[in-house]
Amino acid sequence: MSSLNVELVAADRKVWSGEATMVRARSTEGEIGIMPGHTPLLGVLVEGDVVIHTEGGDQTATVDGGFLSVDHDNVTIVAETVQAPAKA
Repeated sequence: MSSLNVELVAADRKVWSGEATMVRARSTEGEIGIMPGHTPLLGVLVEGDVVIHTEGGDQTATVDGGFLSVDHDNVTIVAETVQAPAKA
C-alpha cells in the first residue's frame, strides 16, 4: 500500500514527520483530504485542525493558518504556530 511522506513544520521547529495514509486540513476553499496519488496542490490553510492519519493512529495538531503543499506523495504543511498534543 502506498503512503504519504508528511512534514508538519512551525516557524521555529519541525513538529512531526513520517508516513501517513491520509491528511485532512481546512483551507480557504473548505476541508481537504489528501491521499496517496493526489494531484499536485498548493493550498492556503485557515485556523483549525490538521489531522494526519497513520497506521498507528491519528495525529492532530491545531494551526493558525499557513500553507499545504502536495507533490508526488510528499505533503508539507507550514504554519506560523502549531499546537500539537504532547506524546505520552
